[in-house]
Amino acid sequence: MSEANGARLRSELAESYDDLVRQLSRRLGSTDFAYEVLHETFLRVERVSEATLVRSPKDYIFRTAVNIAKDRRKAQQYRVSAATIDSLFDVCDESPDPSRVAEGRSEIEAFKRALAELPARRREVLQKIAIEGKTAREVADELQVTVRTIEIDLKQALTHCANSLSRKTAARLGGPRPKS
Repeated sequence: MSEANGARLRSELAESYDDLVRQLSRRLGSTDFAYEVLHETFLRVERVSEATLVRSPKDYIFRTAVNIAKDRRKAQQYRVSAATIDSLFDVCDESPDPSRVAEGRSEIEAFKRALAELPARRREVLQKIAIEGKTAREVADELQVTVRTIEIDLKQALTHCANSLSRKTAARLGGPRPKS
């Protein structure tokens, strides 16, 4: 750094310090931020070389301070706040814990046993409607029985499975029967 530039800029910064703080406070909206920016400006002024032409030291210092403030605000936009980081750590792990996994497996085994206890046609009706997504009419046509028979088989299969798993059954399945 040139002694001439450095000395002039340091001298101007010392003489105009209060004025620069007021100007920067108005411009930046915060006195604390103005002090921080001026401190960093002092550090930057120390690095000004002899080759740098400084016509108006006060304007040069002010412009440098404003540029530092802009750079800090840009950098702040890319930083994540502590509150955001804390909220990320508080995200619930929705995967089941080992006890729930064991409980679920046990329930599946109980359901398989309940299915095995069903008569073949009721098991087939339950599978085609609940798993394959077929309608009662389609299953009735496949098995060559009435829709009412399919509904009764489905209700009895669901009731048996619910009782085996100690669950409640729905009072009524679906809405009104389609007219055929």
